[in-house]
Amino acid sequence: MVNTQDTTQKEEPINKVPLIIVLLSGAFAAILNQTLLATALPNIMADLNLEASTAQWLTTIFMLVNGVMIPITAFLIGRFTTRGLFLTAMGLFAFGTLICAIAPNFPLLMVGRILQASGAGIIIPLMQTILFMIFPIEKRGAAMGMFGLVISFAPAIGPTLSGWLVDQFPWRSLFYVILPIVIIDFIIAYFILKNVTKQTFPKLDILSIILSTFGFGGILYGFSIAGGEAGWSNPQVPISMLIGAVTLTWFILRQRRLREPILEFKVFQYKTFTLTTVLGMVVFIALIGASTVLPLYMQQMLGFTALESGLMLLPGALIMGFSNPITGRLFDKFGAKWLAITGLIILVVTTFMFTDLTAQTSFMYLTIVNAFRMLSVALVMMPVTTAGINQLPDHLISHGTAMNNTMRQVSGAVGTALLVTVMSTAARPSNGIEGLVHGVNVSFIVAGISAIIGLVLSFFIKRPSVLAAS
Repeated sequence: MVNTQDTTQKEEPINKVPLIIVLLSGAFAAILNQTLLATALPNIMADLNLEASTAQWLTTIFMLVNGVMIPITAFLIGRFTTRGLFLTAMGLFAFGTLICAIAPNFPLLMVGRILQASGAGIIIPLMQTILFMIFPIEKRGAAMGMFGLVISFAPAIGPTLSGWLVDQFPWRSLFYVILPIVIIDFIIAYFILKNVTKQTFPKLDILSIILSTFGFGGILYGFSIAGGEAGWSNPQVPISMLIGAVTLTWFILRQRRLREPILEFKVFQYKTFTLTTVLGMVVFIALIGASTVLPLYMQQMLGFTALESGLMLLPGALIMGFSNPITGRLFDKFGAKWLAITGLIILVVTTFMFTDLTAQTSFMYLTIVNAFRMLSVALVMMPVTTAGINQLPDHLISHGTAMNNTMRQVSGAVGTALLVTVMSTAARPSNGIEGLVHGVNVSFIVAGISAIIGLVLSFFIKRPSVLAAS
């Protein structure tokens, strides 16, 4: 294999377009896969004779393995070539998808999901790292805007596509739809992908990987089941969170002592990176309210179907996706600060517009307000992420993307558990439907407070006069 690890963006600029297409296709397949299965669970339960609590593990295990893999991608990027790592990740994902498609029973289906998640957990941060390496700092906003288009578009069509497929075909069709995309992407990547990340050959510290797995896995699992039907009363919640907190603390302390840490916490020494990472987490908690609470409200309180609730979310997700390339170019010209402030003002207003819902709230009202809400997120998420990682020197970019994605995973789990818990606690079942809707309104008040915190933080973003080394 030819060693091209020191390749810069100037050497083969003509290869950027096919390279980006390959990377975005892989990311699209990985993210689409996360959102396809939820609608199909009833069909899978009927076909394989599963209880709901058992079938739910098909989505939970994906989130857990994905969340566990992301923190160690910085180590993997330093240890292996760009090409080798991407092909391995896509190979794992393809093999897992094939197993899921032909799995005759639940255990084998779980194996397929684990393989899928292990590949997907590598693909997203690796792709971000490659984009930051091949584009000069003044063009990274546009590149990340294209990435934002993909990661918004895939979840946008996921529930709707899934609902249509399982209505027309067996649930295995979900995996047969993804498999050709992954195989074609793997073949094209084999021929055109270049090595753009630098191999530093960090030492493998087995204990760190074990601690990372139990630390992040325990916290993610604790919050994910806290957001489920049993809520915080589930005895597994405090146990998994305690294990997660203890091992994660141990992991962080160990990384600070190692000469070659698995995940470099020095990225938090860069103030803009720290600020934008926290800002992204706060906004994500506010964002999760729409994707989690609104479908519950529509299906359980307004009587809409799962497909209809997916269609309500679709315009907003599409607007968010198609806005990302535009906000990326605006970021390259003007920086993140005023984009973030503008977006967060809209987010605060639209979130509080969801705090006065009733049993008669129209489909159109929900769709329009949610669309503006998603537009606001497009103005914030990718620009602040890019602004933060831009402040890191090249040797820390892989650690920055891994850390950013890990924190996003954690905030998503925390946000879901928090808002579902608030919705359940604040509900007044004795008052009928309106009493249940009251819980939804209170959960959006909490989401709105989160958005206000984000708005305050956005005023502290600075446009740097000296950019990070590239």
